[in-house]
Amino acid sequence: MNRSSLPYALQIGAVPNFPDRMMRGEMEDIRIWNRALTSGDVAAVYAQEIGGALTNGLIAWWTAEHIGDASLVSAVTGGPDALRKDQAQLLLMNTKMDGFRGIWYYNQPSGDEYVYKYSGGMGTYCAKHIPFAWYAPETNRTFFCYGGTDTNNSTLFHMVSYFDHATGLVAKPTCVLDKRTDDAHDNPVINLDDQGYVWIFSSSHGTARPSYISRSVRPYDIDQFQLMWSGNFSYPQPMYYPGKGFLFIHTWYVAGRGNYMMTSNPEGTVWTQRRELAYFEDGHYQISGVWDGVKTGIAFNMHPAGKGLNYRTNIYYMESDDFGTTWRNVEGTILDIPLKSKTNPALVYEYESWPRNVYIKDTRFDSQGRPIILFVLSKGYESGPVNDPREWRIARWTGTSWTNLFTGIVSDNNYDTGSLYIESDTRWTIIGPTRGGPQAYNPGGEIALWRTDDAGVTWRHVREMTNRSAMNHTYVRRPVNAHPDFYGFWADGHGRQPSESRLYFCDKAGTVYRLPQAMTGDFALPERVHVTGGTVLIIGGR
Repeated sequence: MNRSSLPYALQIGAVPNFPDRMMRGEMEDIRIWNRALTSGDVAAVYAQEIGGALTNGLIAWWTAEHIGDASLVSAVTGGPDALRKDQAQLLLMNTKMDGFRGIWYYNQPSGDEYVYKYSGGMGTYCAKHIPFAWYAPETNRTFFCYGGTDTNNSTLFHMVSYFDHATGLVAKPTCVLDKRTDDAHDNPVINLDDQGYVWIFSSSHGTARPSYISRSVRPYDIDQFQLMWSGNFSYPQPMYYPGKGFLFIHTWYVAGRGNYMMTSNPEGTVWTQRRELAYFEDGHYQISGVWDGVKTGIAFNMHPAGKGLNYRTNIYYMESDDFGTTWRNVEGTILDIPLKSKTNPALVYEYESWPRNVYIKDTRFDSQGRPIILFVLSKGYESGPVNDPREWRIARWTGTSWTNLFTGIVSDNNYDTGSLYIESDTRWTIIGPTRGGPQAYNPGGEIALWRTDDAGVTWRHVREMTNRSAMNHTYVRRPVNAHPDFYGFWADGHGRQPSESRLYFCDKAGTVYRLPQAMTGDFALPERVHVTGGTVLIIGGR
């Protein structure tokens, strides 16, 4: 192992059991050589021998006999001592950053003019991470998190801040931790519990890296966080139920992409074992939503067996109104969990035989708790016009049947992602990158506001929120309890090459503000983005 090019201290510890990734096991004998051991050396170590040839190249040796309060003294003369730290001390940074910088990320080089399958400013990626922002009426603040980075885009910081609706100012962001990757699949999501504590769920792309759950030390405060849990999960979708705890929907990459859940006690200190909800064919991507603090609904697709993750089709839906104990389809039929066949009572629409790819974007509900699912329908996974049209559609349960509604919106990439706002049973709004951007056929584009006043039957374009941008805008996210002054949250970035990434939010009317890239004080005024005569002007202040 060559350590010369790695910026971090070497951490040595024992993981007591998989998938727990916290190093909290015990190790009684730790030795480091500056050479490769021979088979005879390995046999000698296994036999618990010391001395002889095993001293050749031995540069550090720590044992349980040499444990001090803060260090382990090396048994090798002149060898380094090892500092004793728990993983929370090594992990959490709790450091203020001097501005808002989003992560730029790409996935799967495509070898064509579009360069990647998807790429760009991914600070609010992906659709399967829910939520990124949360309005707390008790403090009149919208708390939000995002995937941040340094000036070189060399690592992924889990960042948290808030917008103060009383002052119109945004707080200097806190870096909770360094995820030590530049993979935006590891982005965080945020929750607030009924005591006002801010929770950050730190994801991982698969099982190669650990995942974490952290909580603010003080309610409604972002200055300091403490580690509450370590293990592994992907695509986190936690939701706090007051008086009950977290119902945590997520993916777990164990023998595939299975849909799983866990729950916690009200304090978030005790978690149940994972429960598998669905795994058939080659797995799923899921998007969950909560209705009225009572019901959790999950919309998901499937990867047909043997075709790989780029193929995803069909729409399924399941819901629970008893904190995840019982799961039903939309008609109330109790489901046999976990679902193990693609032909099951949760099926909403079959698209495999068309064939069409399905990219689910949002799961919402009307006033009666009936699900409304926003999705993009496409001919295939590749970027470019070959898979046009990419239709934004809605699956709506009327109470007796599913209705498939075409919004009239067509965008140019499968990963164009926006949010659906159910403002009444008839008035719905979509905010998303539905207009072509400067990097055509790459993810994102120009942000637009669309509205229906007849429950999705007919839609009209209300406002062009960005125009003639230098880079594509991507992944518009809806806050929980969205306040009219902080209604959507997203990032921008170049679609075909590494670039800086700025962060934005909008109000309910569609006015756009950019978060400051540089800050000198503890608070700053967001910059208003004006679209005038086809030119984007950045003007300080609201």
